[in-house]
Amino acid sequence: MATNHLPFVPPLLLLLLLLLLLALSTSASNFTSIDCGASDSYKDENGTAWETDESYISNGENRVVQNPDSVPEPMRTLRVFSSRKKNCYPVSVPGGGRVLVRASFYYGNYDKNSSPPTFALQFDANSWETVVTSMDQVVSHEAIYDVFAEGTAVCVAQLEQGQLPFVSAIEVRTLETDMYEGLDSSFALLLKGRLAFGAPGVVRYPSDAYDRIWDPVAASDGLITTKSDTTVMDPTTVKDNPPADVLLHAITTANVSTDVVLFLSELLPTDPVPAYINLYFAEMIHLGSNATNSFQVYVDDDRVIDAVNPPYQTVAEYLIMRKAASASTKITLTTTPEATLPPLISAMEVFVARGGLSNGTDASDVGALIVLQEKFEVLGDWTGDPCLPAPYTVEWVGCSSDPTPRITALYLSGYGLSGDLPDFSALTALQTIDMSNNSITGRIPEFLGKLPDLKELNLADNKLSGAIPSSLTENNNIKLTICGNPSLSSSDQKPCDSSMGKPSTPRATKSSSTSLKESRRNLVVVLVAVISLFLVVLMT
Repeated sequence: MATNHLPFVPPLLLLLLLLLLLALSTSASNFTSIDCGASDSYKDENGTAWETDESYISNGENRVVQNPDSVPEPMRTLRVFSSRKKNCYPVSVPGGGRVLVRASFYYGNYDKNSSPPTFALQFDANSWETVVTSMDQVVSHEAIYDVFAEGTAVCVAQLEQGQLPFVSAIEVRTLETDMYEGLDSSFALLLKGRLAFGAPGVVRYPSDAYDRIWDPVAASDGLITTKSDTTVMDPTTVKDNPPADVLLHAITTANVSTDVVLFLSELLPTDPVPAYINLYFAEMIHLGSNATNSFQVYVDDDRVIDAVNPPYQTVAEYLIMRKAASASTKITLTTTPEATLPPLISAMEVFVARGGLSNGTDASDVGALIVLQEKFEVLGDWTGDPCLPAPYTVEWVGCSSDPTPRITALYLSGYGLSGDLPDFSALTALQTIDMSNNSITGRIPEFLGKLPDLKELNLADNKLSGAIPSSLTENNNIKLTICGNPSLSSSDQKPCDSSMGKPSTPRATKSSSTSLKESRRNLVVVLVAVISLFLVVLMT
């Protein structure tokens, strides 16, 4: 009987396939892709799973752009906001860590007004960018930063009357903790350009396991494009792990005596900003014994790298950090005296480093506020930091002006609250509580009279019952208003005056829930099948 022997598969190839499987499965499980305004979930042509935004937010209206077939699917719908100071998408990031967050906006004349708006973009407690939308172009902003809790929030806020903020898509990708290691946790990197020199097209997932988007740049200004003489490339030798597809091309010059000059005029603003720049170099040919590729790197007139010797079939990465760079800044690659080949570069990332990030409102205050939101579902749709960035505080809270703000007031008159009051005694900086004109039941909690800074407590026009706690009756520092609660055991139960306990404008809002989905689609099973099929084809 004849025996069929499978052909030998090189161990290196098997290792690369297993690494690819691991990278793809890990990254896919750490992706959150939200198609704002969409009615159904789907997978795009890259295999990325997109979900609707229904489990993230309920405020706002879903709209469809004009000529939706002319743009990628995530840009065909959007959610627009006509109410609240800011509207936020909370995204779960289990374990926290370093994330890449991308927010995209496509106006597409959805309102038929031919008036693309300008508005503010924020993450967590921090300002991010001013979004200037376009009639027919997708506008995207990307940031890399550290998440200290179990999630992050992406918010939009109105800047000018009549210019309504909207969101088309939000993408969150978890990075390795040692990626972009020059980034301090008090900084964020705001992307200005991620360039693949000489690449034939855009490179992103699945070529880039972290779904970074690398834009192709053609050679110009006397430069030429060169292509690697191999398809084998190992980018894992550097921590930022650029995709192999951006390292198989480069731009260079025709001779050793000509420099490669990279202008940042289209990437950085006119005024100087702190810059974080990654440069990636890979040799395109296997060098003979008499060939040498060595060059220096200058930023304007400052030599920042003494000698780059691009490796073959792998990559060298260099970080340039400048306290002040601008549109007039240029990067020059010039050969060393011993070089026999001209300088070259494969890829570059340019960021503005945004310092002074805030960790947000006092953590104990935020926790206590969550207790209120979990008890009163009507409050649940207000997400993001309650106090920052100023002046975009949540409408029903007051905050101190401290670097780490404290919550000093609750303005919840007429919000449709019903049920017993939960224990929010951790809000120890409260000075004012107005919960009048609701349907709050049960007893008045003892802890309210023990809040150290409380000056005013308005519980008028509710359905409270029982005795008033001694912590309140014996506290002369608190102005207590309890009229309109006929079931309270008090000798002073008169109807409220028309000016007492009545909000000037009804504040009831629609009920909503902001619970996040507890699971994400995992592509491991699909990827195992794909890799297995590849191996079967290879060995037949």
